[in-house]
Amino acid sequence: MKQKPNIGSFAFETNSLATNMLKFIGKLILKIAGYKIIDTTPKGVQNYLKAVMIAAPHTSNWDYVYTMAALYALEVPIKYLGKDSLFKFPLGILIRKLGGIPVRRDQKNNMVNDMAKMIEEATDQMILIIPAEGTRSFSKEWKSGFYHIANTAHVPIILGFLDFAKKEVGFIDEYNPTGNYETDLKIIQRKYIGITPKHPELYSLKDVKFD
Repeated sequence: MKQKPNIGSFAFETNSLATNMLKFIGKLILKIAGYKIIDTTPKGVQNYLKAVMIAAPHTSNWDYVYTMAALYALEVPIKYLGKDSLFKFPLGILIRKLGGIPVRRDQKNNMVNDMAKMIEEATDQMILIIPAEGTRSFSKEWKSGFYHIANTAHVPIILGFLDFAKKEVGFIDEYNPTGNYETDLKIIQRKYIGITPKHPELYSLKDVKFD
């Protein structure tokens, strides 16, 4: 079994009431729903100090629920992006505590560099999770932001997944970007073959043919 390293301040404060509560809630959600966590990453997802994590497929609000439940169950502290309008008082306090980072739509041009810098300068464990498809609606293309953030920050991409047919949620592998987006994207997407989203008709890879 993969063991969580002793990385001091880089890890969750496992004795904190909030962490234990989130861990309990995460496990409870997965147990009630009948889901199991699968982690086939080389290090074990808890052991990555800095990384960008993608979540796919993304066709339902349940994707967020089960993915976050798995991360909380494993005590993986993550950061995620949200539109700035969600961060108003008092809800914004809770969202920030749970890892939310406000993003203004009019500042998207600088987002890759800003997020990469944030990861590079982080002194704590820093895993940024981004939905690869960017929307629950059907889209033929994955958003490239996750790739460019990881490539700029020189960190691996953790391939998160959710399979509704098998009732599995977890992490397929890690991928270290080479800088060749088109080639790397095909390699990454190929790893998602056979994974069933909640709404297959909305899945971006449903019509993709791999060589």
